[in-house]
Amino acid sequence: MNWQAISQQIESVSRQPFNVVSAYRLSGGDINSAFRLQGADRSYFIKLNGADLLAMFEAEFAGLQELAKTQSVRIPAPVVCGKTGENSFLVLEYLEFGCSNKGSERLFGQQLALMHQQQQPYFGWHRNNTIGSTLQINSQSHDWPDFWREQRLGLQLKLAKNNGYGGRLQANGERLCCDISAFFEHYQPQPSLLHGDLWAGNTAVDKQGVLVIFDPACYYGDREADLAMTGLFGGFSEDFYAAYQAVWPLDDGYVVRKTFYNLYHVLNHLNLFGGSYLRQAESMTAMLLSEIR
Repeated sequence: MNWQAISQQIESVSRQPFNVVSAYRLSGGDINSAFRLQGADRSYFIKLNGADLLAMFEAEFAGLQELAKTQSVRIPAPVVCGKTGENSFLVLEYLEFGCSNKGSERLFGQQLALMHQQQQPYFGWHRNNTIGSTLQINSQSHDWPDFWREQRLGLQLKLAKNNGYGGRLQANGERLCCDISAFFEHYQPQPSLLHGDLWAGNTAVDKQGVLVIFDPACYYGDREADLAMTGLFGGFSEDFYAAYQAVWPLDDGYVVRKTFYNLYHVLNHLNLFGGSYLRQAESMTAMLLSEIR
């Protein structure tokens, strides 16, 4: 890897000299290779992938900038992204991690509620991005049920059909898409800034005990979609949820819509990782249909 080319990019944006002393490969992540790039006096976190995937890193860079502008949540500061040779790269602030505690969870609940209060007059975003490695369409819309039908559930169901998952999943998925408005008869979502992929694996705690979020798939949508995903794979405490509710209480209908929003992510996992998620997707779809009969 041409680390010198990346260090030159770092120097051009930081306006400080940076000479690479060493590069350490880091574990974790299913999509990108990750490294710690060590200089004489500071380090950077580097993601690498093929040069054809530069747009994915550009969207992540833009998402981190969008989150940073809210001055609410802690993120690794984006430094620069680009490509060199056969690789695209993303350079971020390198963070030393510590241990979570009740204070960390409570603070993050408050911060996330404040982040969600950053809003736009439309749903979507100014660009597309990725959810995992799947293209996520963010065309702007003023109709949230239509946005979710066309750009979230509908798109994932089409991908599932192309991947060979038909039958009951497609039949019930089509019925659910036709009846999406039933979940919003007494609830009007606001277009809040969302992280978009907010599971525990995309969080950590820094040395000061502040929870950090990363790997965003940002857009403006119903804040419930972010909250729902925090519960999909676990990892968030009751202190977190209580602190969020104290700042911005959730609507009673969230209890059902939580499954509705998480179906999108389960379908995406089905499309990315295979049939082990099929039964879960079918069960969630059937449960949601039973709520609107």
